[in-house]
Amino acid sequence: QVQLVESGGGLVQAGGSLRLSCAASGSTFSINIMGWYRQAPGKQRELVATITTGGTTNYADSVKGRFTISRDNAKNTVYLQMSSLKPEDTAVYYCNLDVRLAGMNYWGQGTQVAVSS
Repeated sequence: QVQLVESGGGLVQAGGSLRLSCAASGSTFSINIMGWYRQAPGKQRELVATITTGGTTNYADSVKGRFTISRDNAKNTVYLQMSSLKPEDTAVYYCNLDVRLAGMNYWGQGTQVAVSS
């Protein structure tokens, strides 16, 4: 079993910055993909960014150049540094752990990010 603990959400003004953190514990496996997804009211959950154990990243077009995903493999922790925040970034952000070799997928409880104009 895996537990994901998120932190760092909050309320910021447009143009501001936030850093989200997600620490994974349990049977996380040595090779996995960690990422962030978000869901705004009335919209589907969408991919924000992912990062592999080896450091390969993938970003949604809407956040490229503004968000940076990183991870600390020793701590099994993934981060999302968000800058130049826009009101449309307002959503609940969910941490995800994908273990392809085991066919396992895990989600955090979500953390609220609100960007005011």
